[in-house]
Amino acid sequence: MKILQGKRALVTGVANRWSIATGIARKLHEHGASVALAYQGERVKGEVEKLAADLGGAPVVECDVSNDTSLAAARDALDARFGKLDALVHSIAYANKEDLAGKVFDTSRGGFSLALDVSSYSLIALVNALRHSFNDGASIMAMTYLGATQIVPNYNLMGIAKAALESTVRYLAFDLGDRGIRVNAISAGPIKTASARQVGGFSRILDVVPKVAPLHRNVTSDDIGNVAVFLASDLASAVTADVHFVDSGYHAMGLFVTSD
Repeated sequence: MKILQGKRALVTGVANRWSIATGIARKLHEHGASVALAYQGERVKGEVEKLAADLGGAPVVECDVSNDTSLAAARDALDARFGKLDALVHSIAYANKEDLAGKVFDTSRGGFSLALDVSSYSLIALVNALRHSFNDGASIMAMTYLGATQIVPNYNLMGIAKAALESTVRYLAFDLGDRGIRVNAISAGPIKTASARQVGGFSRILDVVPKVAPLHRNVTSDDIGNVAVFLASDLASAVTADVHFVDSGYHAMGLFVTSD
């Protein structure tokens, strides 16, 4: 029996086949979960619908996490077409490109508010909108990155937003624990996605990780998806309020020793 058989999962942040969210959705489906996909904007709708067809005709809902009316409409559509949720994957982040380079002190007030709203508050907004749509014992997971706790040049404002997201994970875990609902974060190593390419110097990060990480390789969306499957499953029934690194061990390195 597949370990997620009979479970229903909503995956947000799907944009194209290279998205980390897409890799997670595929793994959840592979292990037996029924998957629904949420997307933002007509620009990606067609691509998301194609991906949904590959996942057994997964339901697709539009959801703008910065708009409460859109959140409510997505919830109502899911309640009617999909049913109660056993897992939620939050894979949503955005910052203006100019705030992913240069100096943090140059960040505009508007840029800061936008990044924190879309990248961090959106998890609170999603959980609030869906709180009656979760089964007890459900699993919520959010995508984060090392830049939340360590200095990653050019990650800048997004690192600040991810730090807020990780703190949000812990507080939501406390608030939802009486229902057995678990809330965790997955800190993924760098993967070549459209979003990642917005970070200045990103390609250099991909070159560094295989040289210094204990496993000497970059990670794939399948690696991330495998951990998401574990967190969504009953095998992780007592795992909550934590950040799980999937980065080949790169986060643990203090001194970078290379063979060069």
